[in-house]
Amino acid sequence: MTRQKIKTKKKRKKRIVQKKKKTETTYRAKDIYVLKGLEPIRKRPAMYIGTTGLEGLHHLVCEAVGNAIDEAIMGYCSEIKVSLLPRNGIKVTDNGRGIPVEKHPQTKKSALETVMTTLHAGAKFGGKVYASTGGLHGVGISAVCALSSFLRTEVCRSGFKYYQEYSRGKAKTKVKKFGKSKQTGTTVIFEPDPEIFKEIKFDYKKILNYLRRQAYLTKGVKITFSDLRAEDKKTFTFYFEGGLVSYVKHLTRGVTPRHPNIFYGSGERNGIITEAALRYTSEYESLEESFANNILTSEGGSHLTGFRTALTRTLNDYARKNNLLRKDDGNLTGEDVKEGLTGVISIKIREPQFEGQTKKKLGNTEAKAAVEAIVSETLFDFLERNPRDAKVIIENCMLAQKARKAARAAKETVLRKGILQGLALPGKLADCTSRKPEESELYIVEGESAGGSSRRARDRHFQAILPLKGKILNVERARLDKILTSKEIKSLIIALGTAIAEDFKLEKIRYHRIIVMCDADSDGNHIKTLLLTLFYRYFKPIIKAGFLYIAQPPLYKIQTGKQVEYAYTEGDKVEILSSMKEKKAVTPSLQRYKGLGEMNPEELWETTMSPENRVLLKVEIEDAKEADRIFDTLMGEEVLPRKRFIQTHAKKVKNLDI
Repeated sequence: MTRQKIKTKKKRKKRIVQKKKKTETTYRAKDIYVLKGLEPIRKRPAMYIGTTGLEGLHHLVCEAVGNAIDEAIMGYCSEIKVSLLPRNGIKVTDNGRGIPVEKHPQTKKSALETVMTTLHAGAKFGGKVYASTGGLHGVGISAVCALSSFLRTEVCRSGFKYYQEYSRGKAKTKVKKFGKSKQTGTTVIFEPDPEIFKEIKFDYKKILNYLRRQAYLTKGVKITFSDLRAEDKKTFTFYFEGGLVSYVKHLTRGVTPRHPNIFYGSGERNGIITEAALRYTSEYESLEESFANNILTSEGGSHLTGFRTALTRTLNDYARKNNLLRKDDGNLTGEDVKEGLTGVISIKIREPQFEGQTKKKLGNTEAKAAVEAIVSETLFDFLERNPRDAKVIIENCMLAQKARKAARAAKETVLRKGILQGLALPGKLADCTSRKPEESELYIVEGESAGGSSRRARDRHFQAILPLKGKILNVERARLDKILTSKEIKSLIIALGTAIAEDFKLEKIRYHRIIVMCDADSDGNHIKTLLLTLFYRYFKPIIKAGFLYIAQPPLYKIQTGKQVEYAYTEGDKVEILSSMKEKKAVTPSLQRYKGLGEMNPEELWETTMSPENRVLLKVEIEDAKEADRIFDTLMGEEVLPRKRFIQTHAKKVKNLDI
């Protein structure tokens, strides 16, 4: 979550339009610019790494590690070491073959310098040295070189050690021999360029998660990560013989599996190597991860489509063959077979065609057919060999099918066309007069008492109030058909105007700021958690669009004489008290707010609702998978994981319902 001060302009300024005379400009050959070397990357870095923010910064690590992973995929590397150095430097070492250092016939420079400083240069394009890699665009390590203020490459090869140094995409030294070595491999040390990255701060957990995933995908390869920035240095080592099976076990930790055996299938079709693994759990949500040459394709692509098609068709075929589905049941749909699914699909393909430089979606059409054929064949064989697992899986999907039909009937009853168009807004909603979503806010408040105070405190033009009675249904433990029977959730869905599930449409939203405002006690925190669970599970696009916030009412009212200050944190309280004691001899009075109802409308407006003074927390999804796991832990049916979580974090809790 991000702490922001959100201000809303109530008055519009007149738009002044001035006509400007056209300025005559020349357009000649000299006006055409030709960027040399790695200048295109430095000129437009976001085109190559997605963003110059923290995500792009971490993308550099992935590109540097990616070369070592490619060596491991081809069987030439068994160990990779990654270190976070002081001053936020990165060091990546592998025991692969080492980048060649002899003169390149085309560039007349060393092969090492050519690879590091030339776009679209590398052994991956010919298809002989690397049969399958993540490199399509050929900008991986050269992008790292271009966007680093300092980079040093060390190569152990042919009995000797060599090095070359670079800065901002240009070689600063020649390739130099600096000793002998019986080993082979490559080391890359780099420091990101502060001219490109305004904030250089590596998150070791983000890097750790990436490396752990790579170790699962490349079984038998040892990956060591060290964070050497602080005194309490951290070192982690990953090594998995089980590959995707181990990865699925990791992804389903802390939840109840529906069946004991994890499906794993692999094969090769038309030069495309496919691996897949899956397991069903008691959760309602699904988790699918897809990879092409060990690169996470977060937006899916043809290989994920092939996996889904094979899964749906194979389960239907098996169920029909073994009379588990009746004629009048209808076929299981893709939605039915996804409930509770944790699945991973990984392919190795000679020439991957990614959509976009950051490689989030695979476009190779031939991958769909290859994956579909291999997964269909191996999954049907798994079901035949494990009839108990097969029965449980089919029953799980049939239960989801029944719930889907019930949910559809419930939605048709609840979300009528007139309601969706805003013709029947809930009676408890005190709506704003503005009909422009971009300037409108919806406060979701706890209880009728707080609802009354906030209604009197608000600016009616752009602030709407929706009070909720009590604690809403825990959606982590309920299907959609049950969720839609909840009056409070129904009121919220109608007020938002977006509908829900497959009918959800973000463009229909009635407010661009949805603010959860609850009491600062344990009940208020519980209600916040329930609402966040609801938004995360069923209104995630609202969070991704940046429309969800949490109000921060003050914890304390501090007064001495006529001077009144509000403390929003414990740190604020200490600072205000110290300041008051220095100025006056009178001891300040301290009032701890536990509920919004303790504030009169003027105080509520001044401290929590006025755009000039309020502080809002913007809800963001930094790591969707970790968020998903935490919601499962805190809100799921299993008690033991929640108990462990509480025991682990109990000492960090402060101000619990003071």
